[in-house]
Amino acid sequence: MLHGSKQQLQRLFRKNKSECGRIAIIGGGSWATALAKVLLEQTGEIGWYMRREDRIEDIKRTGHNAAYLTGVHFDVDKIFFTSDLNEIIRKYDTLIFCTPSPYFKQHMEKVTENLQDKFIVTATKGIVPEENLVISDYFHYQYGVPREQIACLIGPSHAEEVAMNRLTYLTVGCIDTDRAQHLADTIQSDYMQVRISADVKGIEYASVLKNIYAIGAGLCHGLNYGDNFHAVYMVNAASEMADVLNLLNPSQDRSITDSVYLGDLLVTGYSDFSRNRVFGAMLGKGYSIKAAQTEMEMVAEGYYGAKCIHEILEDYKTFEFPIIKAVYSVLYENAVPAEVIKELTKLFR
Repeated sequence: MLHGSKQQLQRLFRKNKSECGRIAIIGGGSWATALAKVLLEQTGEIGWYMRREDRIEDIKRTGHNAAYLTGVHFDVDKIFFTSDLNEIIRKYDTLIFCTPSPYFKQHMEKVTENLQDKFIVTATKGIVPEENLVISDYFHYQYGVPREQIACLIGPSHAEEVAMNRLTYLTVGCIDTDRAQHLADTIQSDYMQVRISADVKGIEYASVLKNIYAIGAGLCHGLNYGDNFHAVYMVNAASEMADVLNLLNPSQDRSITDSVYLGDLLVTGYSDFSRNRVFGAMLGKGYSIKAAQTEMEMVAEGYYGAKCIHEILEDYKTFEFPIIKAVYSVLYENAVPAEVIKELTKLFR
């Protein structure tokens, strides 16, 4: 006779049929904490790398991450913690990277272990600064990881809502659809719906662009533009995003209205949980960039993404992307937000 609840048996079945092997989270921020919660619920044990040993000791002692999503409780006996990145790489088969993009290269400089036989999953919504590469490209070119062993895990998903078990839709992007489906099956739950896609780089670029557009949305909010204009702004941002994606990574199968593109753009541009929107709103209200960054105490990745995307698009001078240009001018050219947004209003339709 089989024992255990139906849900427990379903989880065991998913775990046994998955080819993801042992899964580890790399990072200690809010999204890493949310994904650790999801994976622990679904697999029963995970590895978790954090850079700071004191944070690890705090979680072991209290059962929660005191810095992020403090309401999430962890059974620490089911988590292998380490502050040694190479140790987590040696012990685990699937590595989910949640390190903020501005610090990604710095963290990866510690790696001495071979990554070529690992399944690499990037949950980082950003570009590697200076290299101007999306994370999948960085793993492929810098560490020789085959494309079919690299995936991204992205979608409209605030960590705070995942922590509250609110219904969330994610997309696993991987050119190996079998691998993508295995990971999707592993993450899937009552409140986590997961689809798959082969548009890895398109998804990654979209996740960078939506942060830039969210800063622009925040600028509008901080300048007291209302909901009427905000809707028009978001429509134009979606149109511009589609143009940029078609330029940087053409695809016949992509639909900009899919949740991983438009959905992520909308939730980041509208929600108060969005650190990029909050950052932009502070700038619109008159904060300096340094003051806004200091007060937030969290990374607004769109600040760094705007510079990377601007530099990438320098190779396409015949194309115009006015929202990206506007946000970049505020962040890096000391442009006045009120004047920049006023000029944008003349271009929108």
